[in-house]
Amino acid sequence: MTILSYLIYVPLQILAIPGAIVGALLTAYKQILVSKRLEVSQTAIEIINGRWTMHVFGLRKDDATAALMSVLPNASKLGLWLVLWPLWVQARIAGKSLLYPRIPNAGDETFADMVPARTTYFDAIIARAIKDVDQFVLLGAGYDTRCYGALESSGVTFFEVDQAAVQDHKRMMIDVAGIRCEQVNFVPIDFNKDHLFSRLTEAGLDTSRKTLFLWEGVSLYLSPEQVTSTLEMLKQQAAASSIIVADLYAERIIKTLGKVSANQKILEMTEETLEFGLPFASDWRGVLSEFIAARSLKQGETHFLGENNKAGPYAAVVEMIC
Repeated sequence: MTILSYLIYVPLQILAIPGAIVGALLTAYKQILVSKRLEVSQTAIEIINGRWTMHVFGLRKDDATAALMSVLPNASKLGLWLVLWPLWVQARIAGKSLLYPRIPNAGDETFADMVPARTTYFDAIIARAIKDVDQFVLLGAGYDTRCYGALESSGVTFFEVDQAAVQDHKRMMIDVAGIRCEQVNFVPIDFNKDHLFSRLTEAGLDTSRKTLFLWEGVSLYLSPEQVTSTLEMLKQQAAASSIIVADLYAERIIKTLGKVSANQKILEMTEETLEFGLPFASDWRGVLSEFIAARSLKQGETHFLGENNKAGPYAAVVEMIC
């Protein structure tokens, strides 16, 4: 069936090129320009687009993301379908997704696999760690829907932290989508002015109880000083044995993306910058371990994305223990 799927996919993809161009433009318009008008992060839409695609292709069940995508004015299901439908047809014929989205073997992840691979690694660590904590904090939650899925029955107390504009828009869209959110404590914050733990404790966080902090898709937009201060604050303020799960990126990826003029313009439009990365070109395991130890944290489960590439991994998903 794999050969048959390619025989059907190739002519379909050729025929779909005009529609795919329209779809890509529509998706970009919604993600970038509408997000700017709403004063919310366009990168948050990029991730929910990837999560929705995983759901539609059967890689990760996520009904909450599907419901939220249906109502977000800065996301376009139509645009994505125009781009992806030949791949979807191929996946149905082959019985699995072969090209995109896919979850490759560990170490073989390309940059195109970033959202599916990263999401899968985060999910695995969270599913194991959530059993041993009392609280779950999403730092820079964006449009993440983990608090509205399978984790809802875990018995932990949920906190979502993000800028007020992003959070207000998400809450409004959650309500429109009919998604229950009573289990979530929303914590609006101005990261430049507010103290994270002051805002969290005001919202009900108990700093004496073991907590799981999810810090996904954030570090690359911060300065080295901000990354260090955040990790040091979590180490100092969170209960002993609390867990931080984060993704950290290679310097070469930060530099490469920063040099792409189109990407620069998009980031400028939404007032975002790419800054923090680690030197993963060689001895990336030692580099990451040293970075974590320097913050007085213990390293747990770790996944290097693309480590089989001769240039080294482009990112790591890592568990850090306070």
